[in-house]
Amino acid sequence: MRHCSVQVRGLLTREELDRYNGLIEVGSYLEDQSRYDLAYTVQKEIDILILPAIERLKDKSRARDRATAKYLESLQDEDADSEEDNE
Repeated sequence: MRHCSVQVRGLLTREELDRYNGLIEVGSYLEDQSRYDLAYTVQKEIDILILPAIERLKDKSRARDRATAKYLESLQDEDADSEEDNE
């Protein structure tokens, strides 16, 4: 079974995480039994389950990018103000 990243797992709700752990356990059991056809189906369910957490991670990244851009813009404004004061 393919696990999702730690970052994505950290953004799963309690209910999603419980379901994720159960599906991983079932999928691992199926792989141990060489039932890869069924394990594939379980993996697809896991992939669907983690989609909301992936979107939450993307949203956090976009917010961080906006905050960084705003900070850099404020630095440029300060530099422009200090240059005007020096003239």
